Amino acid sequence: MKKYIALLRGVNVSGKNKVPMAMLRKYFEEIGFEDVKTYLNSGNVIFTSNEDSTKKVSEQIEVMIKNQFNLDIPVLVLSKEDLVDILQNVPEWWGNDNKEIYDNLIFIIPPMTFDDIYEKIGQPKRGLEKIQNYKNVIFWSFVRKDYQKTNWWAKTASGDISKKLTIRTANTVRKIVEM
Repeated sequence: MKKYIALLRGVNVSGKNKVPMAMLRKYFEEIGFEDVKTYLNSGNVIFTSNEDSTKKVSEQIEVMIKNQFNLDIPVLVLSKEDLVDILQNVPEWWGNDNKEIYDNLIFIIPPMTFDDIYEKIGQPKRGLEKIQNYKNVIFWSFVRKDYQKTNWWAKTASGDISKKLTIRTANTVRKIVEM
């Protein structure tokens, strides 16, 4: 059995795309996944499966969500090993205890790439935000009080790009790995 993490994009945000976590766990089990746990109400699911293909697992979950919740939700699935590898390669400026800085991890949903995302969003605003890519993620930090002045804040939420990525905080990602 392999441990996986499914990150559902855009569930339970501002009353939209409602997906109760208890029901989600139940449906994950019904399609054959085991040891299913959720973290927070934002679509973080930890589970085990015999399937080796993250693409197949992701497709299974997307079909289940469509059938059970009538939602077309992008789902990114990665192995626990991949997430551990990501956290072992964080830039030194990301994820520390500085309360004035907000640290996020942007997960790029294939077939999008870092280059595609960067081309659409552009450079981070000097002095306000930093980015660094690693594999299929982007480490992104910004000054909390000036988040509205950053280049990436509004653009990651824009319609044409928002469905191609999903974002989690540094603390959320660390907690998921611990589970």
